[in-house]
Amino acid sequence: MIVPPKSLQRSSLLRRLLLAQESGLVLVIILVMAGLTIFGGTKEKRVKDATTGEWTKITVNKFLDFENIVLLAKEASFIAIMAVGMTAIIVMGGIDLSVGSIYALAALLGAMALRALQAQWLHLDYSGTVPTAGGAPLWASVAVGVFVCCAVGAICGFANGGMVVGLKVHPFIITLGTMGALRGAVFIISKGTSVSSLPESFTSGFFKAQIGGVYPVPVLVMLLVALIGHVVMTRMVLGRRTYAIGGNETAAIYAGIPVGRVKIIMFTVVGMLAGLSAAANIGYLGASDANAGQGYELSVIAASVIGGAALSGGRGSALGAVLGAILIQLISNALIILEVDTNYTNIVMGAAIVIAVILDQAKGRLTSGR
Repeated sequence: MIVPPKSLQRSSLLRRLLLAQESGLVLVIILVMAGLTIFGGTKEKRVKDATTGEWTKITVNKFLDFENIVLLAKEASFIAIMAVGMTAIIVMGGIDLSVGSIYALAALLGAMALRALQAQWLHLDYSGTVPTAGGAPLWASVAVGVFVCCAVGAICGFANGGMVVGLKVHPFIITLGTMGALRGAVFIISKGTSVSSLPESFTSGFFKAQIGGVYPVPVLVMLLVALIGHVVMTRMVLGRRTYAIGGNETAAIYAGIPVGRVKIIMFTVVGMLAGLSAAANIGYLGASDANAGQGYELSVIAASVIGGAALSGGRGSALGAVLGAILIQLISNALIILEVDTNYTNIVMGAAIVIAVILDQAKGRLTSGR
């Protein structure tokens, strides 16, 4: 057995890292951040002096402003959580257009359950049954909020997968129909109004808990989901089966892979992740809005495709989905910083998807040519 020299091994490893889709995304993200730092300009900001308590004005970089970075990370986390699941669907050669509507329905029903929990707990409190005031405790509110949101999302995802497999209809058609149906259900249930009065233990006590001057919980949830998604897709049988189905579904059937079961599981997972993202969102904002999740389908799909998921199936990664979500949010942030009309956001997102697909196909032709 011939063992290559260590220098060759190191160069081979470096080459693989440089050629990886994620490496290119990291480089693009760095360049965009550098560009926004240089060309984004500055702004005046009022800050409070810690010693005197007086308010003073200082000049800060628009992009590097601490509040802007925190906002960017928070917004990216909501998209990235769903993009990890969407990537698995796209890897199988499918698509889910209903994630935004699932997100909205899960947020609405989760907020309603939390409001009911809060009212019931306060009723028990005022009647003297509960000795302490302050509404629902942390363990109860988090358990109810996360469970209801994830359960609603999983049920919707299971219905999508079941119809795709049972009716043998392309996911595009099924999820296009459920997207409209679920969005309509949200407006019928909510009557177009928001749901607030959530337990503080669920909002400021958990999902918007301040640690070191920041609100890191949504970002931590995103990182946890990305880690689990990476392990599932690269180390577990379910992930290998997902890639096999996307590579060649007919061959996967002949290989004995339960294609229908895998599809239902993955659609259920993406629905559950939409519910988890909804739970984080209502926990951070403290309310659910009837228009929540509008346009999230485009952002989530864009994050997955820009992150390296091939629409033809067979390729994609959880890490790429997270990086794609960060890049998508950077683009939105750039439009705000550069004072471009935000109505152009969807145009930019659509163009980003087209460019990502064109580059992916060009890369595939070059690779096959070599």
